[in-house]
Amino acid sequence: MTIVREVMTTSCSTLTLLDNVYEAAVMMKENNIGFVPVVDQGLVVGVVTDRDIVIRGVAGKRPNSARIRDVMTEEIIAVAPDASIETAAALMSDKQIRRLLVTDNGRLEGIVALGDLAVRTPLVHEAGHALSEISESSYTH
Repeated sequence: MTIVREVMTTSCSTLTLLDNVYEAAVMMKENNIGFVPVVDQGLVVGVVTDRDIVIRGVAGKRPNSARIRDVMTEEIIAVAPDASIETAAALMSDKQIRRLLVTDNGRLEGIVALGDLAVRTPLVHEAGHALSEISESSYTH
């Protein structure tokens, strides 16, 4: 059985509650990412996506100096590092997400993405199923 720890990305960029929307956007541009965990005193308190910046930031007419707290998604959807890949894929499919935080007692250990599942030959089916569920939901809403 393959576990999340074996496929997750561990070198993750993070933001803190002291950062602002502009800093988040610059980080995303420089690192070519669209998903950044927000940590406070070592614990994950939310995530900021490029979509959060567009919807809650730009479309919400917030200035670039707006606090991360004002645009971040506070719902934490995470999996333990020792969870199975099947569990991660099922959670991604159920929650309609492409990236999943990996935490241990609230502390960030890494991120697992659908792409991480897809590059593992035995997991192509799980990744494909999760992606089809996510994509199907996106087109029906």
